[in-house]
Amino acid sequence: MRPPGRRDVPSARPALPLLLLLLSPLLLGAPRGVGAGSSAPAELRVRVKLPDGQVTEESLQADSDADSISLELRKPDGTLISFTADFKKDVKIFRALILGELEKGQSQFQALCFVTRLYHNEIIPSEAMAKLRQKNPRAVRQAEEVRGLEQLHMDIAVNFSQGGLLSPHLHNVCAEATDAIYTRQEDVQFWMEQGVDSSVFEALPKDHVELPRCGQVRDREKPCVCRYSLSLVWYPCMLKYCHSRDRPAPYKCGIRSCRKNYSFDFYVPQRQLCLWDEDP
Repeated sequence: MRPPGRRDVPSARPALPLLLLLLSPLLLGAPRGVGAGSSAPAELRVRVKLPDGQVTEESLQADSDADSISLELRKPDGTLISFTADFKKDVKIFRALILGELEKGQSQFQALCFVTRLYHNEIIPSEAMAKLRQKNPRAVRQAEEVRGLEQLHMDIAVNFSQGGLLSPHLHNVCAEATDAIYTRQEDVQFWMEQGVDSSVFEALPKDHVELPRCGQVRDREKPCVCRYSLSLVWYPCMLKYCHSRDRPAPYKCGIRSCRKNYSFDFYVPQRQLCLWDEDP
Protein backbone atom coordinates (compact mmCIF):
# COMPACT_ATOMS: atom_id res chain seq x y z
CA MET A 1 0.00 0.00 0.00
CA ARG A 2 1.49 3.31 -1.09
CA PRO A 3 1.62 6.36 1.20
CA PRO A 4 -1.44 8.59 0.93
CA GLY A 5 -1.16 11.17 -1.83
CA ARG A 6 -0.86 14.84 -0.99
CA ARG A 7 -1.84 17.75 -3.18
CA ASP A 8 -2.81 21.40 -2.93
CA VAL A 9 -5.72 22.08 -0.61
CA PRO A 10 -8.94 21.65 -2.60
CA SER A 11 -11.83 23.99 -2.05
CA ALA A 12 -15.12 22.56 -0.90
CA ARG A 13 -16.95 21.08 -3.87
CA PRO A 14 -19.41 23.58 -5.35
CA ALA A 15 -22.99 22.81 -4.46
CA LEU A 16 -25.01 21.20 -7.23
CA PRO A 17 -28.13 23.05 -8.34
CA LEU A 18 -29.98 22.28 -5.14
CA LEU A 19 -33.29 23.30 -3.72
CA LEU A 20 -32.86 25.27 -0.51
CA LEU A 21 -35.65 24.57 1.93
CA LEU A 22 -35.68 27.20 4.63
CA LEU A 23 -38.12 27.24 7.61
CA SER A 24 -37.50 26.92 11.42
CA PRO A 25 -37.51 25.14 13.78
CA LEU A 26 -36.47 22.24 11.59
CA LEU A 27 -39.65 20.66 10.34
CA LEU A 28 -40.68 18.17 7.69
CA GLY A 29 -42.70 19.45 4.77
CA ALA A 30 -43.09 19.15 1.04
CA PRO A 31 -40.35 20.88 -1.00
CA ARG A 32 -41.36 24.28 -2.27
CA GLY A 33 -40.38 26.46 -5.21
CA VAL A 34 -38.36 25.37 -8.22
CA GLY A 35 -38.35 21.62 -8.60
CA ALA A 36 -41.19 21.09 -6.13
CA GLY A 37 -42.72 17.70 -6.63
CA SER A 38 -39.57 16.33 -8.25
CA SER A 39 -36.83 14.17 -6.77
CA ALA A 40 -34.08 16.73 -7.47
CA PRO A 41 -31.31 16.80 -4.85
CA ALA A 42 -31.92 19.16 -1.94
CA GLU A 43 -29.49 21.07 0.25
CA LEU A 44 -29.85 22.56 3.70
CA ARG A 45 -27.22 24.81 5.30
CA VAL A 46 -27.28 25.13 9.07
CA ARG A 47 -25.05 26.93 11.55
CA VAL A 48 -23.88 24.52 14.25
CA LYS A 49 -22.04 24.92 17.54
CA LEU A 50 -18.86 22.87 17.90
CA PRO A 51 -17.90 21.27 21.25
CA ASP A 52 -15.39 24.10 21.89
CA GLY A 53 -18.14 26.70 21.50
CA GLN A 54 -17.13 27.93 18.04
CA VAL A 55 -19.73 28.12 15.28
CA THR A 56 -19.37 26.76 11.74
CA GLU A 57 -21.67 26.18 8.77
CA GLU A 58 -22.68 22.66 7.86
CA SER A 59 -24.08 21.57 4.51
CA LEU A 60 -26.53 18.66 4.32
CA GLN A 61 -27.54 17.27 0.95
CA ALA A 62 -30.12 14.62 0.16
CA ASP A 63 -30.68 12.80 -3.13
CA SER A 64 -33.89 10.77 -3.09
CA ASP A 65 -33.15 9.16 -6.48
CA ALA A 66 -29.75 7.89 -5.35
CA ASP A 67 -31.12 7.29 -1.83
CA SER A 68 -28.14 9.01 -0.26
CA ILE A 69 -27.29 11.78 2.19
CA SER A 70 -24.11 13.79 2.52
CA LEU A 71 -22.87 16.16 5.19
CA GLU A 72 -19.88 18.51 5.09
CA LEU A 73 -18.31 21.02 7.46
CA ARG A 74 -14.99 22.79 7.87
CA LYS A 75 -13.39 22.83 11.32
CA PRO A 76 -11.71 25.99 12.69
CA ASP A 77 -8.26 24.49 11.95
CA GLY A 78 -9.19 24.18 8.27
CA THR A 79 -9.87 20.43 8.25
CA LEU A 80 -12.74 19.52 5.94
CA ILE A 81 -14.92 16.68 7.25
CA SER A 82 -17.51 14.96 5.07
CA PHE A 83 -19.89 12.08 5.63
CA THR A 84 -21.88 10.17 3.00
CA ALA A 85 -24.66 7.67 3.70
CA ASP A 86 -25.47 5.35 0.78
CA PHE A 87 -28.71 3.59 1.76
CA LYS A 88 -28.84 1.49 -1.41
CA LYS A 89 -25.48 -0.14 -0.70
CA ASP A 90 -25.52 -0.08 3.14
CA VAL A 91 -22.32 1.99 3.09
CA LYS A 92 -21.22 5.08 4.96
CA ILE A 93 -18.08 7.00 4.03
CA PHE A 94 -16.15 9.39 6.27
CA ARG A 95 -13.56 11.63 4.65
CA ALA A 96 -11.11 14.01 6.27
CA LEU A 97 -8.94 16.52 4.40
CA ILE A 98 -6.33 17.51 6.97
CA LEU A 99 -4.12 20.55 6.48
CA GLY A 100 -0.44 19.63 6.50
CA GLU A 101 2.21 21.17 8.76
CA LEU A 102 4.71 22.60 6.29
CA GLU A 103 7.30 23.26 8.99
CA LYS A 104 7.33 19.50 9.71
CA GLY A 105 7.94 18.59 6.09
CA GLN A 106 4.35 17.81 5.21
CA SER A 107 2.63 18.81 2.00
CA GLN A 108 -0.42 21.02 1.79
CA PHE A 109 -2.97 18.45 2.97
CA GLN A 110 -3.54 14.78 3.70
CA ALA A 111 -6.71 12.90 2.77
CA LEU A 112 -8.21 9.94 4.64
CA CYS A 113 -11.32 7.86 3.92
CA PHE A 114 -13.00 5.40 6.28
CA VAL A 115 -15.76 3.14 4.95
CA THR A 116 -18.11 1.22 7.24
CA ARG A 117 -21.46 -0.50 7.14
CA LEU A 118 -24.52 1.76 7.31
CA TYR A 119 -27.39 0.75 9.55
CA HIS A 120 -30.58 2.46 8.42
CA ASN A 121 -31.59 3.53 11.94
CA GLU A 122 -28.44 5.67 12.31
CA ILE A 123 -29.80 8.64 10.36
CA ILE A 124 -33.13 9.73 8.91
CA PRO A 125 -34.06 8.51 5.41
CA SER A 126 -32.97 10.54 2.38
CA GLU A 127 -36.58 11.29 1.46
CA ALA A 128 -37.18 12.87 4.88
CA MET A 129 -33.86 14.75 4.76
CA ALA A 130 -34.85 16.30 1.42
CA LYS A 131 -37.96 17.77 3.07
CA LEU A 132 -36.18 19.49 5.97
CA ARG A 133 -36.63 23.25 6.06
CA GLN A 134 -35.90 26.09 8.46
CA LYS A 135 -37.28 29.60 8.92
CA ASN A 136 -34.20 31.23 10.44
CA PRO A 137 -30.97 30.21 8.65
CA ARG A 138 -28.91 32.31 11.12
CA ALA A 139 -29.99 30.25 14.11
CA VAL A 140 -27.15 28.32 15.77
CA ARG A 141 -28.07 24.69 16.34
CA GLN A 142 -26.79 22.29 18.94
CA ALA A 143 -27.43 18.55 18.99
CA GLU A 144 -30.23 17.41 21.29
CA GLU A 145 -28.54 14.04 21.92
CA VAL A 146 -24.87 13.12 22.24
CA ARG A 147 -24.33 9.52 21.21
CA GLY A 148 -21.46 7.46 22.55
CA LEU A 149 -17.96 7.34 21.09
CA GLU A 150 -17.50 4.58 18.49
CA GLN A 151 -13.97 3.17 18.27
CA LEU A 152 -13.16 1.30 15.08
CA HIS A 153 -10.12 -0.75 14.11
CA MET A 154 -9.71 -0.43 10.34
CA ASP A 155 -7.85 -3.57 9.27
CA ILE A 156 -8.59 -3.75 5.51
CA ALA A 157 -7.72 -1.39 2.64
CA VAL A 158 -10.17 -0.52 -0.15
CA ASN A 159 -8.95 -0.71 -3.76
CA PHE A 160 -9.90 2.71 -5.15
CA SER A 161 -10.02 1.49 -8.76
CA GLN A 162 -12.69 -1.07 -7.80
CA GLY A 163 -14.41 1.08 -5.17
CA GLY A 164 -17.40 1.83 -7.39
CA LEU A 165 -18.48 -1.78 -6.89
CA LEU A 166 -18.90 -1.03 -3.19
CA SER A 167 -20.57 2.37 -3.57
CA PRO A 168 -20.89 4.67 -6.60
CA HIS A 169 -20.09 7.60 -4.27
CA LEU A 170 -16.65 6.33 -3.32
CA HIS A 171 -14.80 7.53 -6.44
CA ASN A 172 -16.00 11.09 -5.94
CA VAL A 173 -15.76 11.31 -2.15
CA CYS A 174 -12.36 9.59 -1.84
CA ALA A 175 -10.71 10.98 -4.99
CA GLU A 176 -7.98 12.69 -2.93
CA ALA A 177 -7.38 9.61 -0.74
CA THR A 178 -6.82 6.90 -3.35
CA ASP A 179 -4.16 5.16 -1.22
CA ALA A 180 -5.69 5.83 2.17
CA ILE A 181 -9.15 4.20 2.14
CA TYR A 182 -9.77 1.86 5.06
CA THR A 183 -12.53 -0.47 6.20
CA ARG A 184 -13.09 -3.37 8.63
CA GLN A 185 -13.06 -7.13 8.15
CA GLU A 186 -16.51 -7.55 9.73
CA ASP A 187 -18.02 -5.03 7.30
CA VAL A 188 -16.23 -6.65 4.34
CA GLN A 189 -17.80 -9.96 5.26
CA PHE A 190 -21.28 -8.40 5.26
CA TRP A 191 -20.79 -6.67 1.89
CA MET A 192 -19.38 -9.80 0.26
CA GLU A 193 -22.46 -11.70 1.44
CA GLN A 194 -24.47 -9.04 -0.39
CA GLY A 195 -22.54 -9.77 -3.60
CA VAL A 196 -19.67 -7.23 -3.53
CA ASP A 197 -16.62 -8.66 -5.30
CA SER A 198 -13.54 -9.45 -3.20
CA SER A 199 -11.36 -7.44 -5.63
CA VAL A 200 -12.62 -4.29 -3.89
CA PHE A 201 -10.62 -5.14 -0.77
CA GLU A 202 -6.90 -5.50 -0.05
CA ALA A 203 -5.13 -6.97 2.95
CA LEU A 204 -2.84 -4.77 5.02
CA PRO A 205 0.60 -6.02 6.13
CA LYS A 206 0.09 -9.04 8.40
CA ASP A 207 2.16 -7.60 11.22
CA HIS A 208 0.23 -4.30 11.40
CA VAL A 209 -1.75 -5.44 14.46
CA GLU A 210 1.50 -5.78 16.42
CA LEU A 211 2.80 -2.33 15.54
CA PRO A 212 2.94 0.41 18.19
CA ARG A 213 0.74 3.49 18.15
CA CYS A 214 2.29 6.28 16.11
CA GLY A 215 2.46 8.47 19.20
CA GLN A 216 5.05 6.05 20.59
CA VAL A 217 7.27 6.07 17.48
CA ARG A 218 9.95 8.72 17.03
CA ASP A 219 11.37 7.61 13.68
CA ARG A 220 9.17 9.24 11.03
CA GLU A 221 10.06 6.56 8.46
CA LYS A 222 8.75 3.66 10.56
CA PRO A 223 5.29 2.09 10.13
CA CYS A 224 2.81 2.37 13.00
CA VAL A 225 -0.87 2.35 13.95
CA CYS A 226 -2.39 5.79 13.53
CA ARG A 227 -5.50 7.10 15.29
CA TYR A 228 -7.75 9.75 13.83
CA SER A 229 -10.83 11.09 15.61
CA LEU A 230 -13.68 13.07 14.11
CA SER A 231 -17.13 14.22 15.10
CA LEU A 232 -20.44 14.58 13.32
CA VAL A 233 -21.44 17.57 15.42
CA TRP A 234 -25.04 17.87 14.21
CA TYR A 235 -27.12 15.55 12.07
CA PRO A 236 -30.78 14.45 11.95
CA CYS A 237 -30.70 11.04 13.58
CA MET A 238 -34.40 10.32 14.21
CA LEU A 239 -37.83 11.38 13.05
CA LYS A 240 -40.28 12.90 15.52
CA TYR A 241 -43.94 11.90 15.45
CA CYS A 242 -46.88 14.01 16.59
CA HIS A 243 -50.44 13.12 17.54
CA SER A 244 -53.58 14.96 16.53
CA ARG A 245 -57.26 14.53 17.19
CA ASP A 246 -57.81 15.02 13.47
CA ARG A 247 -55.54 12.12 12.49
CA PRO A 248 -56.04 8.49 13.51
CA ALA A 249 -52.29 7.69 13.46
CA PRO A 250 -49.12 9.54 14.52
CA TYR A 251 -47.54 11.61 11.74
CA LYS A 252 -44.00 12.84 11.03
CA CYS A 253 -43.58 16.37 12.31
CA GLY A 254 -39.86 17.02 12.81
CA ILE A 255 -36.48 15.54 13.61
CA ARG A 256 -34.23 14.81 16.56
CA SER A 257 -30.62 15.93 16.14
CA CYS A 258 -27.56 14.06 17.37
CA ARG A 259 -23.80 14.42 17.74
CA LYS A 260 -21.54 11.39 17.49
CA ASN A 261 -17.77 10.96 17.85
CA TYR A 262 -15.69 8.38 16.00
CA SER A 263 -12.14 7.16 16.53
CA PHE A 264 -10.37 5.20 13.77
CA ASP A 265 -7.20 3.14 14.22
CA PHE A 266 -5.41 2.22 10.98
CA TYR A 267 -2.03 1.25 9.54
CA VAL A 268 0.33 3.83 8.03
CA PRO A 269 3.63 2.87 6.36
CA GLN A 270 5.41 5.91 7.83
CA ARG A 271 5.04 7.85 11.07
CA GLN A 272 5.31 10.98 8.92
CA LEU A 273 1.74 10.31 7.72
CA CYS A 274 0.30 10.59 11.23
CA LEU A 275 1.93 13.59 12.88
CA TRP A 276 -1.30 14.64 14.63
CA ASP A 277 -1.43 11.43 16.69
CA GLU A 278 0.25 11.94 20.04
CA ASP A 279 0.09 9.05 22.49
CA PRO A 280 -2.04 10.04 25.50
